[in-house]
Amino acid sequence: MDEKYCQSCAMPMASEMYGTNTDKSTNEEYCKYCYENGEFTANISINEMIEICIPHMADANADISEDDARKMMKEFFPTLKRWKTNF
Repeated sequence: MDEKYCQSCAMPMASEMYGTNTDKSTNEEYCKYCYENGEFTANISINEMIEICIPHMADANADISEDDARKMMKEFFPTLKRWKTNF
């Protein structure tokens, strides 16, 4: 089974992390932190999202520095659905 990643913040997701659509149904593309009731929870740029996510990635991975996390995200985030049209 392929691991799902939020198409906004790249967080790995299990079903309890899914966002919701306007009809309260599950949205499997975005996490509950990024997408709720059919809307993104924050109107931010890709660079702002990267800066928000850097400390979380560095904290979760002791061998990854914030600079390394930033570099990885700047390469990966433009491939995510939310950001493809913005880059």
